[in-house]
Amino acid sequence: MNFTVITIFPKLIEDYFKEGILSRALKKKQVRLRTISPRQFAKDRHQTVDDIPYGGGAGLVMKIEPLVKAIKFVTKSKNNRRIILLDPRGKRFTQKEVKRLQKYDELIFVCGRYEGVDERIKHYIDERLSIGDFVLMGGELGALTVMEAVSRLIPDVLHHPESAINESFSQGSNLEHPQYTRPEVFDGHKVPPVLLSGNHGKIDEWRKKNSKG
Repeated sequence: MNFTVITIFPKLIEDYFKEGILSRALKKKQVRLRTISPRQFAKDRHQTVDDIPYGGGAGLVMKIEPLVKAIKFVTKSKNNRRIILLDPRGKRFTQKEVKRLQKYDELIFVCGRYEGVDERIKHYIDERLSIGDFVLMGGELGALTVMEAVSRLIPDVLHHPESAINESFSQGSNLEHPQYTRPEVFDGHKVPPVLLSGNHGKIDEWRKKNSKG
């Protein structure tokens, strides 16, 4: 899976991929990452990527020209890709969307900042995604959320492949059962006896009963 992120803060994305499972996936070339800043496509010497909105109002809006030039720069080859704008007005991101996006060879993320992006960006993207009904300072956290969720489903990225099968949301809207590990008793709180019984039939029954659908 190839990830491309268009952002004015490339380091935010790159640093996240330096730790944990994503770092290992990057080193093993199970995923590939490139970041590009629209600033390098700005015309002026200050590399300006924002301006005041037409019609007035507070804040600044990301300019259309640098973003479109960045999109065209990273889409020279016609591979099986999807161009995604992280946007509160977009489709809600769920595990169902993770499975859909996994089918592409490349995901290209456009990360807005300030008060948003010039609406004419709609002519240059394939879709909008939202990770929830709240407002962040930019699209970077949304892009990272999507990339991590998709990466987890790539074969051999996780140490235990079954982790992606039996976890929350892997089967519709089900939530995974509670988990426990050692010590058996902590501060007077005990692990449910059935999990210590060794009876796998009863353990499976307990887990199904305590999963939420």
